[in-house]
Amino acid sequence: MKRPKLNTSNIIFLIVIVLLIIPQTRQPIQVFMNKGLALFGPSIIEETEREKLTDYSWQLLSDSGESFDFNDAKGKVVVINFWATWCPPCIAEMPSLEALYSSYKDEVVFLFVSDEDPKAIANFMTKNNYSFQYYSPKSSNPKLFDVSGIPRTFIIDKKGQIVIDKTGAANWNSDGVRNQIEQLLKE
Repeated sequence: MKRPKLNTSNIIFLIVIVLLIIPQTRQPIQVFMNKGLALFGPSIIEETEREKLTDYSWQLLSDSGESFDFNDAKGKVVVINFWATWCPPCIAEMPSLEALYSSYKDEVVFLFVSDEDPKAIANFMTKNNYSFQYYSPKSSNPKLFDVSGIPRTFIIDKKGQIVIDKTGAANWNSDGVRNQIEQLLKE
């Protein structure tokens, strides 16, 4: 019986597998791979297929300890991102969300929601120099925001319709997302 030859691609494959098994290298590799997947912007839901948010009864607590009543977001363009500091796809898409936030923070309601320990989030924010405010839920979120996987991001128009609903990493600073937000702000 012949022994298979080890060629360069087999060696690289073995190295990647070993690096994914080692805990210290797994997360950086997963983040790198998700950044590749997050090169593309999310798709926009057709107008006829959009779900409308009717339940705004949701209470959040900001990183500064202030309560936020989701009812205050009625009639505004809203971006909601469910995330965690330990989640490689969340980490991969966060720079694009930060860029989007920096551009539209005065016109759009941004809710970065995590039920993680506030100290872990604060350390993550400081380490990465992110400027957005983050929130933890104080009450159950509306049914349309039942999240089984993260990251999950919603963009909601002024009428309460979900225009984008994306699970997984995406490029939130893409031309498509920016054009959609510009359009929603004009409505």
